[in-house]
Amino acid sequence: MEVKVLNKLGTETGRSVTLPADIFGLEPNDHAIYLDVKQFMANQRQGTHKTKDRTEIHRSTRKVFRQKGTGGARHGSLKSGIYVGGARIHGPRPRDYSFKLNKKLKRLARLSALSYKAKENSIYVIEDIEMNTPKTSEFVSMLKALNINGRSLFVTPDTNKNVYLSGRNIPSNTVMRAADVNTYEVLKAKSLILTESSIAKLQETNTK
Repeated sequence: MEVKVLNKLGTETGRSVTLPADIFGLEPNDHAIYLDVKQFMANQRQGTHKTKDRTEIHRSTRKVFRQKGTGGARHGSLKSGIYVGGARIHGPRPRDYSFKLNKKLKRLARLSALSYKAKENSIYVIEDIEMNTPKTSEFVSMLKALNINGRSLFVTPDTNKNVYLSGRNIPSNTVMRAADVNTYEVLKAKSLILTESSIAKLQETNTK
């Protein structure tokens, strides 16, 4: 797939790049994507939710009323979950929601997400950029020049502190190294912006 290379002013440079078919030309596997996104979101959960059970409630253990003759159900403690201030019945307990996935499956999911972006023509390739100082307004101007609407994912080949600091304050944009690109972030973005050097880095990372 041929994509024209743009500069940060949004104009064509007269050059184009071929997106590697083994990264951007796969037949997407929806189930692999589902599993990878499910794992990503599960791993974000803190799992610290908790309610008190009967052993943790501090209330009188005196029998509420006599066993028989009241016409009502028998009760033995105010700690019971049916009373206001009582314990929570079958409440949540702290737990770890994370689970592991096969590396090959995660790579398939990631490449499937990238292939979807290629099919949707949602990939922009720009020249490698350098910023002497962090400048959010300059980053915003670049996105406007590229006519980017909605959420975007900006991929750099390596850590670029000034570019990262320039883009992190934009709520609809995420700046990420090629080695850190994941299925969830690719799918969440409406547009994928790649610098020229990041394409080779993506290929190197995903063909190991």
